[in-house]
Amino acid sequence: MQTFAAIDIGSNSCRLKIARVVQHQLKVLHEDREVTRLGGSVFETGLVSPEAMAATLDALKRFYRAAQLHGADKVRAVATAAMRDARNARAFLAWVRDETGWDVEIISGLEEGRLIHRGIMSNEPGTAGRCLLIDVGGGSCEISLSEHKRIKETVSVPLGAVRLTEEFLQTDPPSREDIGRLKQFIARELRKAERRVKPVQVQTVIATSGTAAALSEASHLVEKQRSVKGSPNKKDAITATQSVRKLTEKLTKMKNEDRMSVQGVGPRRSEIIVAGAHVFAELLEAYSLPGFRYSPMGLRDGILAQMLAEQDPRALAHQQFERDRWESVRETCRKYGIDPRQAEPVRQHAAQLFRDLESVHKLPQEYQAWLEAAAMLRDIGKFMNYQGYHRHAQYIIANSEMFGFTPAQRVTTSAIARYLGKSRPEPTGRTMRQVPPEEHEHVRRGVVLLRLAVALNQDRASDVLKVRVRTYPKQVLLEIFPGRTGAELELWSLRKESAYFREVFRRDLFVTLV
Repeated sequence: MQTFAAIDIGSNSCRLKIARVVQHQLKVLHEDREVTRLGGSVFETGLVSPEAMAATLDALKRFYRAAQLHGADKVRAVATAAMRDARNARAFLAWVRDETGWDVEIISGLEEGRLIHRGIMSNEPGTAGRCLLIDVGGGSCEISLSEHKRIKETVSVPLGAVRLTEEFLQTDPPSREDIGRLKQFIARELRKAERRVKPVQVQTVIATSGTAAALSEASHLVEKQRSVKGSPNKKDAITATQSVRKLTEKLTKMKNEDRMSVQGVGPRRSEIIVAGAHVFAELLEAYSLPGFRYSPMGLRDGILAQMLAEQDPRALAHQQFERDRWESVRETCRKYGIDPRQAEPVRQHAAQLFRDLESVHKLPQEYQAWLEAAAMLRDIGKFMNYQGYHRHAQYIIANSEMFGFTPAQRVTTSAIARYLGKSRPEPTGRTMRQVPPEEHEHVRRGVVLLRLAVALNQDRASDVLKVRVRTYPKQVLLEIFPGRTGAELELWSLRKESAYFREVFRRDLFVTLV
């Protein structure tokens, strides 16, 4: 039974969740949270302050001890808006690596929205229809539209509670002028978001994060005081838009010491609740939504669900994860004018070579997905310029938003797609410097497999060739079954790769027609 740990280094707080795989499902073992205000100094000065660094690192050290105590087999730590904006993010994450050994990923706002969606869809009931998901964090707000548990669109806007507090709310309580500027900024960003996410015929609105939890609990407590019906702890209770607006106006007029005493808000949330509440109130009203249902699920749950889907092929989430990942690859192909029907034969041959040559290449299993993605996307650079399109393809793949691929995995995929011309992967090359040194040999082997798959598909007009692979201690034999138009060009192309094959795998490559 594997144990996973997910860490969310947010702009307001750091969160940990540890779960064990039991019968292909996740069982939560431990949770922890610490308010560190990592984004407070970033949104004001552009830099993480020494105090915020120290507080965050103390929390991460505690998380590290918890992960060790529970025997976590795999840890994934991600950082969000504050680290995306901080000019000294690289130095801070190097410090984290020295103290914990973790390579923290800075994920984009869109990837954050996708992971939040995955966390909610994997755990929250009543999400089979058309849902709008809202996550107001410390530095950003992610809004996603989901249909039949599949993400249709997501957008990330700079409407985090810490960010807005630092930028707009200078007095306590906030002045009318400050609130006016805040609302104007929120309205402008929501108009941008509505161009991407159109909440038409939404059946369910689900909100996550601390601001949503505070507004939900405080609003329900007020309603309970007015009526004995309903309960603030009822899981499916809806927080009405009207209640959110009333509570927002009430909190705006209070001083911080008074907001602290509001049940559901608390002392740390009180400092940023006004900005967060205004985001919710303006969003719900702008989209004409009746209210929201709070969910305790979020980014950490999405990270855990993705880790489970990647590691356990028998888990229910695995097939959905694979479908979503390959739909993202196909969508990227369509975006840059690549016909998936032309790329598909190369992908099929790459997958076959990966399986049939497993005893030769000895690559980790996850490389099959990256090799197949590289096969689909290898010509994507032609969208920019045919001259040097392999270099352009590497840049586009490494920097594209593709669901199911972490930034490090996109870099690896882009490196495999990069070296299909005359150049070869060199440790000092620009592309390979982005790849961890321990992955360099794996990338070289992946490049050879993809070059063979491309060589098998030289004549686009012919039908797809069939190939049979035979492996021997000192050689590999590829037997090609000619198509209707023959296979002479493919045969010539494959034989050209024999020298590089020998260099990488220390075996001779022979190619024959059957």
